[in-house]
Amino acid sequence: MVTNGDWDEVEKYLSGFTKVDDNRYSMKIFFEIRKQKYLESLDKKDRAKAVDVLVKDLKVFSAFNEELFKEITQLLTLENFRDNEQLSKYGDTKSARGIMLAELKKLIEANPLFRDKLNFPILKNSRLRTLINQSLNWQHQLCKTPKPNPDIKTLFVDHSCGQSQPNGARAPSPVTNPLMGAVPKAGGFPPLGAHGPFQPAPAPLPTSLAGWMANPSQVPHPSASAGPIGFIAPNNAAILKRPRTPPANNPAVDYQTADSEHVLKRSRPFGISDEVTNIPINILPVGYPSQSHGQSSYSSDDLPKALVMTLNQGSPVKSMDFHPVEPILLLVGTNTGEIMVWDLVSRDRLAHRSFKVWNIGAWSMALQASLANDYTASINRVIWSPDGTLIGVAYSKHIVHIYSYQGGDDLIRNHLEIEAHVGSVNDLAFSYPNKQLSIVTCGEDRLIKVWDAVTGIKRYSFEGHEAPVYSVCPHHKENIQFIFSTAIDGKIKAWLYDNMGSRVDYDAPGHSSTTMAYSADGTRLFSCGTNKEGESYIVEWNESEGAVKRTYIGLGKRSLGVVQFDTTKNRFLAAGDEFMVKYWDMDNLNLLTTTDAEGGLPASPCIRFNKEGILLAVSTNENGIKILANTDGFRLLRTVENRSFDTSRVASAAVVKAPIMSMGTFGAPNATGGSGIVDRATPMASMVALNGDNRMLVDIKPRIADESADKSRIWKLTEINESSQCHSLRLPDNFSTMRVSRLMYTNSGLAILALAANAVHKLWKWQKNDRNPSGKATASVAPQLWQPSSGILMTNDTSDTNPEDAVPCFALSKNDSYVMSASGGKISLFNMMTFKTMTTFMPPPPAATFLAFHPEDNNIIAIGMEDSSIQIYNVRVDEVKTKLKGHQKRITGLAFSNSLNVLISSGADSQLCVWNTDGWEKQTSKYLQIPAGRAAAPIADTRVQFHQDQTHLLAVHETQIAIYEAPKMECLKQWVPREASGPITHATYSCDSQSIYVSFEDGSVGILTASTLRLRCRINPASYLPNNPSSRAHPLVIAAHPSEPNQFALGLTDGAVCILEPLESEGKWGTSPPLENGAGPSTTSGAASADQHQR
Repeated sequence: MVTNGDWDEVEKYLSGFTKVDDNRYSMKIFFEIRKQKYLESLDKKDRAKAVDVLVKDLKVFSAFNEELFKEITQLLTLENFRDNEQLSKYGDTKSARGIMLAELKKLIEANPLFRDKLNFPILKNSRLRTLINQSLNWQHQLCKTPKPNPDIKTLFVDHSCGQSQPNGARAPSPVTNPLMGAVPKAGGFPPLGAHGPFQPAPAPLPTSLAGWMANPSQVPHPSASAGPIGFIAPNNAAILKRPRTPPANNPAVDYQTADSEHVLKRSRPFGISDEVTNIPINILPVGYPSQSHGQSSYSSDDLPKALVMTLNQGSPVKSMDFHPVEPILLLVGTNTGEIMVWDLVSRDRLAHRSFKVWNIGAWSMALQASLANDYTASINRVIWSPDGTLIGVAYSKHIVHIYSYQGGDDLIRNHLEIEAHVGSVNDLAFSYPNKQLSIVTCGEDRLIKVWDAVTGIKRYSFEGHEAPVYSVCPHHKENIQFIFSTAIDGKIKAWLYDNMGSRVDYDAPGHSSTTMAYSADGTRLFSCGTNKEGESYIVEWNESEGAVKRTYIGLGKRSLGVVQFDTTKNRFLAAGDEFMVKYWDMDNLNLLTTTDAEGGLPASPCIRFNKEGILLAVSTNENGIKILANTDGFRLLRTVENRSFDTSRVASAAVVKAPIMSMGTFGAPNATGGSGIVDRATPMASMVALNGDNRMLVDIKPRIADESADKSRIWKLTEINESSQCHSLRLPDNFSTMRVSRLMYTNSGLAILALAANAVHKLWKWQKNDRNPSGKATASVAPQLWQPSSGILMTNDTSDTNPEDAVPCFALSKNDSYVMSASGGKISLFNMMTFKTMTTFMPPPPAATFLAFHPEDNNIIAIGMEDSSIQIYNVRVDEVKTKLKGHQKRITGLAFSNSLNVLISSGADSQLCVWNTDGWEKQTSKYLQIPAGRAAAPIADTRVQFHQDQTHLLAVHETQIAIYEAPKMECLKQWVPREASGPITHATYSCDSQSIYVSFEDGSVGILTASTLRLRCRINPASYLPNNPSSRAHPLVIAAHPSEPNQFALGLTDGAVCILEPLESEGKWGTSPPLENGAGPSTTSGAASADQHQR
């Protein structure tokens, strides 16, 4: 159209996307078109048409630049407009149109209104289904007498509920109706496109609009200036006054396209509250597009991260839930079938029940047989009803128990016993279909069932999963009730309360065992799960599309158990992973912060927020529960502590509607449980704390503060001097005793591999038995020194050199299948099952001195060399990709950070270098700070290891332990041992990165708290070495168990390998000194305090 000069058609086409005054890019587009039309009329000597264009088309621009309009008008007085200096280079019409076409293209590409319209959109396979579903839901909302679960027989006529309507009666089963087999029913169930713009309940801005407003992309063609408008190219044109349109760099005030305006207008009556609707469009909150107005005041300081107490549960915790009305009551279920209700103020157990079938004769023979063989059951879920008057318990054997929770002496009373499923009952939840409280369960028998919470009668049974159902998530949108269910094969299904089958069939990320949860306001859906390979995912879902909207970053790559998560305040997510609690802002993919709760957490702890999000319960390794709090949580516990606890108020609070109160900073109450919960409020006794009134807090000191003060007065370093004070095991060995040069656990934790100075590898494996049911390495059971039936040994090539003079090194593949190793000669690749040498490569010189597998590709190996270089080697193609040079002496350590995409190298020159793994360029380097008065050996090994967070780096040198922050390599802390211990021989993080195990030349081992670098325990050699005065053995290497944070192994100079663990009565290696305590002179040289040697 442009090359043909069809200017009216060009404008008509572009007007479908933008208008003249939308923004400065649009203004420039229309100006260029009309200017060209004007110039072509003048060139043809058609003065009448030129005047018409001037008056009708160009006059509009005079409001922005009157001088320019006058100059354009003056062109009419010239015989040839090329006499104007700025238009002197104007050629013929064809060339001018070509130049203009190129200019229009740049302006269109730079215009934000065309941003998503330049490429044909990628349509999902489910898009047609979603649009049809939206249409059907919209039609159904217009029905005068809508039925709860309508079925649609045809798409050829509009739907309407009613007896006489052709498209409103119940349809045949979707199995026999080919049309309905392809189209989801219009009952309003996800993928439920209707629940986007058509949902009456308060909802966030439509995703297309909110995301567009909050995330403007940068202009891709800066050469296409939208500012000046003139006769010719922008750089030479007269300057137009700035258009009165919003600046393009302000995302909050950009103009909408016609589509986005339509969505906004259409959805306002249903999806946006009056509070938001009445705000001018240019000041809508943009920081959190999916949040309701006014929540951007939260920060990470609002998260409960400070430890206030530890409760001793007595057996491993499986499930927890805070009372919905009384925020200081915590319900707990364990793997031994016990349930308890804790009062967090008095720290008393208010109620306790052990597993017991109330009426075993009434149940199936399968259940009776199961209990006859083993009368125990684990708890899979404990949960309060929305009003806090019932307790639901799901057991690992068939049974569900419902207790009533009341005031008086008998807090818990038996209410219902239901044989719900064949096998394990994996999850339980409460819901309100048809405004009647119900219990939803799922189980190992692949079924979901719904039970009447009063009578225990089964109402519905949903069948369709092909694997055991792992979790259920009931929810409601306006008057539509539904259930999400997930199975262990990663399938997600959704059900209405009818018998018409599942409405949704999605795949969970990674086909993981997944739990789902809504935000407290019910508008955002999240899930978290772990698959069989240990890969974990935490995501937000787009309900309309049935697709993952956002995948959060920060979960571990090898999770132990299924990661549990929770949501709070309509703003934060939390998950128990990698021995800590991890937090995310719902609107940010990256990890917000973490806490280890001062250590002692299992690999995947169970976590639970209270309703207001000010307290967090976390399970521990030692069969306990840690309670974390924020400032408001502290205030709540202190305030309630000042009054006596009366359990009868819980029952009264559940039936008496309390007055409406301000929730302070806590946000809206959780309304996902149904209509009953919104009528409840926190009892008046707790309202002082909830409303932030601290007048009652004068001279009230929290109990935890007193305990901390007591501990600070009595703390002393834990010294282990005798074998009776710890568990130690010297591994059996019938080979010649050569010093152990390298030592590691296998990644599975089932074996230990050692490399001796004579280039021979030794492998110890633990067997599964009654004493060791897990089969993992332990000091309680002796392992077997393993050899294949062939009797061969894994022996490195030594290339006719003395192995004693070599620098041994090895690295293990992620799946424990093969080990790469060297002892001064060629690098060997061994099969860990057969001990056979698969290949050898890289003959010396130079010899390899350190090996490290790339974390994302086992075929890429970083090889530190004796000549101070680092070679990046591809095993598959037998090729050195690149060679890194930056050290002056041999390489002694290598560590990859997967999150930072860097490789850290350390050398015998006491230098640390940072290399970018994308291009292998050197980023920075730092030399260790050798402590004053200490002289390092001319060639001293420096080892490096990353913390679990992949940012903090442990550097180990014979003179010190230091913590650096990558990639800038700022030294955060440094610890210097006392001189009497001798040089440090080796050190490593514990598997949870909470402790650092350090071995010394005098035979002792120190345990430091990693976060503070304070010594909390010292193990003297007499506690693990045989009583032999002639033996001067000491540890050369130390290795940490990959999943037991309190177990480590030592490789000794006499060739022995020892495993050490604390006593069961202790559970860990000493206690951390309080921060105000200097930890005593025992941690430093001389009489100086510990702080003097920490920088």
